[in-house]
Amino acid sequence: MNSVLKLKIVQLNNQKNKFIPWLILIALSLIWGSSFILMKRGLEAFSFTQVAALRIFIAFIFIIPFTLKAVFKIPKKYWLYLIMAAFLGNGIPPFLFTKAQTHLNSSMAGILNALTPLFTFILGIAFFHTKTRWYQFLGVALGLAGAVGLLISSGDNNFENISYGIYIVIATLCYAMGTNIVKRYLQEVNALHMAGFIFLVTGVPIGIYLFFSEVFIVLKTNDKAIESLSYIAILAVFGSALSLVLWNVLIQKTTAVFAASVTYIMPVIAILWGVADGEKFLPVFMLMILIILIGIYLTNKK
Repeated sequence: MNSVLKLKIVQLNNQKNKFIPWLILIALSLIWGSSFILMKRGLEAFSFTQVAALRIFIAFIFIIPFTLKAVFKIPKKYWLYLIMAAFLGNGIPPFLFTKAQTHLNSSMAGILNALTPLFTFILGIAFFHTKTRWYQFLGVALGLAGAVGLLISSGDNNFENISYGIYIVIATLCYAMGTNIVKRYLQEVNALHMAGFIFLVTGVPIGIYLFFSEVFIVLKTNDKAIESLSYIAILAVFGSALSLVLWNVLIQKTTAVFAASVTYIMPVIAILWGVADGEKFLPVFMLMILIILIGIYLTNKK
């Protein structure tokens, strides 16, 4: 009787564990789906380099007290991969995104970011020997189609400065490579310790840059600086520090492609932000959202 009870408990725990990646995926989608509007607000007072640097440095200040002792306990054999993941996933992309958003609107940036799972999938096959099935190819295609469908159906056809989209394409390539590195080489590293190490690597040089930059002059002379800084701080704490820990957990618990599929839901959040701001919600949006969710399911199907 005891063995039967233990078996049922194990089965129940397994069922609960299946929902954890989806809960993390939804949380990250909400956080990162709001990041584009926060970057836009930050750019009202600061330059694109200052917004990106402040985001990284504030996240570093927030998380390092919890991880400083632990990061040095990480075996040295992981350090090179952690440094690569730091710059590819957390050091370079923030600057590319803010540069792009000096000419692109938030929704366009969110849509282009949906290229991340596609590049993750391709790089995983090409360089990391990722095992795949035909339905995972279909899942990636459906997710991308749904994201593009949201853009087209929303009527956002502002392509005047689309050349700035290349910055986001490069950023998604960086994300894709960083995601595959974490999945392939850093499975055994604690997610919180990993986040601390990553921000230690990027936060120190960024802090030096900020000290010699004109960010203090902006704070003194620009009336919107404090408000913009508050938006950047929210972005840093939730969109960088806390989300990076969740992101690392998600990669370790699932596949790299499934983790990267968070970028398919982010345009949905952008649409909802638009509705909250008085924009109309079309029935076709529901169809695109359904296509995205089917695509995510297929990429994670065993």
